[in-house]
Amino acid sequence: MNTQNVVGRGSTDCLEQIFGRARGVVIGVIHCPAFPGAPRYDGRTSDALYETALADARAYAQGGVDGLIVENHGDVPFSKPGDIGHETSAFMAVTADRIARETGLPIGINVLANASIPALAIAAASNAAFVRVNQWANAYIANEGFIEGEAARALRYRAQLRVDGIRVFADAHVKHGAHAIVADRALEELVRDVEFFDADAIIATGQRTGDAASVDYLRQIRAATHLPLLVGSGCTQHNVAEILSVVDAVIVASSLKVGGVWWNPVDEAKVREFMRAARGGTP
Repeated sequence: MNTQNVVGRGSTDCLEQIFGRARGVVIGVIHCPAFPGAPRYDGRTSDALYETALADARAYAQGGVDGLIVENHGDVPFSKPGDIGHETSAFMAVTADRIARETGLPIGINVLANASIPALAIAAASNAAFVRVNQWANAYIANEGFIEGEAARALRYRAQLRVDGIRVFADAHVKHGAHAIVADRALEELVRDVEFFDADAIIATGQRTGDAASVDYLRQIRAATHLPLLVGSGCTQHNVAEILSVVDAVIVASSLKVGGVWWNPVDEAKVREFMRAARGGTP
């Protein structure tokens, strides 16, 4: 890791602390179905919602991943942080708790869009190890509109809950949006901004869900931070080995779903193939 020009106080060994390994970590994403209150909610019972998420969690766990992220991806179109309903936090907390108890895997929480306060509350309630926050510092224009960095509010709320052990995995130059607001600043400086505001790990992505970031782009971010670096989109069994030669961990979902479609169930056989490639086998 680059140890020069350290600008923040994030936990540089958070991957090892959480997953028991500092390199080659694979995190599967549970794309939860739409919860009550969301436009796509189909009226199914609470237990049916939980079972859908648990089925994906089991497939990931049996396929050999190192950890999971529980995410309300079914709640499209996503609300801005201040518009997230309490029902979302309630359902996600129960979902995350059941997944953690059944799989025994470390879990993280991501509440879309960019809702760090609900994410921390859910993480505290479900004993999750980390949260993902897509816009931690600065601002950008997302699908949901103008989105500002959450660092100041989130770290104060984390301190208020006395859950400083919950780590923050924060995106730099995140997908699904335009960064013209900060276009006068180099990518490396945007990465350092995330580190300066005490994130514990940096996430790099492509342009959208399922879109791969180039290796050159990843190397550019790698050189800008001493924090653990993850890739958060576009990983497949065919490119994961190359990606993991540059970064410390990958977050994967779409390529491991039936038909490669994010709203379909996780395919355990695909997870096994992916893990074989990630661990150095032939895809």
